[in-house]
Amino acid sequence: QLQASGGGLVQAGGSLRLSCVASGRTFSYYGMGWFRQAPGKEREFVVGRSWDGRNTKYTDSVKGRFTVSGDNAKNTMSLQMNSLKPEDTAVYYCAVKLSGIVYRVYTTPREYDYWGQGTQVTVSS
Repeated sequence: QLQASGGGLVQAGGSLRLSCVASGRTFSYYGMGWFRQAPGKEREFVVGRSWDGRNTKYTDSVKGRFTVSGDNAKNTMSLQMNSLKPEDTAVYYCAVKLSGIVYRVYTTPREYDYWGQGTQVTVSS
């Protein structure tokens, strides 16, 4: 089970830090990612991180503003979001992949096996 937290309401230009914790049982995973879904839109990829932490990939709209990090030993990951914009408003989901290649970054929802429940991020203008 993944538990995402840290969402909230912030003004444009502000910052939030999202966290995702795996609980219930410890498992090994082969990739982690954050996705978001705005009302009326499909779930979109935000950032992915390989298990070994050596590789990350960000969607163009968040490059330079968002930073992903993870702690494999603690089964946690975080997403630091700076310089937030109204278009960042969405429900944010964390996800992990349970099998694969340790250095690969996975970018599509169907590649992931476990999902957090989502946390709302609202950025006002």
